[in-house]
Amino acid sequence: MTGSRPAKSKSAKMQFLIKRRQTTTREELIAHWFANHMPDVIAQNTAEAITGRPQASRYIATLFDPRPGNPHLWDGVAQLWFPEPLPRPKVAHGEAPKDTFQEKVEPYIPWATHEYVVMEGDLPLDPPTLNPPFPCTRSGFFKVTFLVCLKDGSNSSELFNHWLDVHIPNVRKTMEAVGGFRYVVGHSQEPAAEPYAGMAELYFPDVSSWTKYKDLIQPDGMERWVGEVLRFESGTEMVGIP
Repeated sequence: MTGSRPAKSKSAKMQFLIKRRQTTTREELIAHWFANHMPDVIAQNTAEAITGRPQASRYIATLFDPRPGNPHLWDGVAQLWFPEPLPRPKVAHGEAPKDTFQEKVEPYIPWATHEYVVMEGDLPLDPPTLNPPFPCTRSGFFKVTFLVCLKDGSNSSELFNHWLDVHIPNVRKTMEAVGGFRYVVGHSQEPAAEPYAGMAELYFPDVSSWTKYKDLIQPDGMERWVGEVLRFESGTEMVGIP
């Protein structure tokens, strides 16, 4: 099955995968991420806008649900959209912590991806009115995030072509059949330098739609290029810049 390719976003979608330290509880991670770190990032972007330096046009963070007895490799991901990719830093963020959040998580680095919005369903957003509107949270959906590894010896260009021309139409058709409403793909801008070739984000109205999706989705040959695939589920996003 093939179809027309989705358009590639003009901005660079920077991914920051976050893992808490062993001594940090999930509750501590969430509290310091939301209350301390996100406001600082928002303020930093406001300051950069004043000076004319590139700033993020959007800032969203997804909290991955825990799996009892099967800890996640990652606890969440922060996503910021910039006009151009951020350079890879010589020292990871948090090596010298600048806030309590960075004291509570492992050092992290940005991962530049090309974004393809395949299905652009609306997400709920109701910022508070008695407090600063951002950051705020949104829920009311069931989100599944996939991190895709390139199989050893495989060609990333071949993977991306198959993903765009064959796999995306397959997933989109299946999502439409079960009521999925938003589907976003990110391809690594430097796959040889990153642990993951890409990311896929699938949004459903509830977990039952996801269950139906798993029953209906058919193989399309993508496994030829794909190695390990990590899957994360979530029902909450934190919005810093909408």
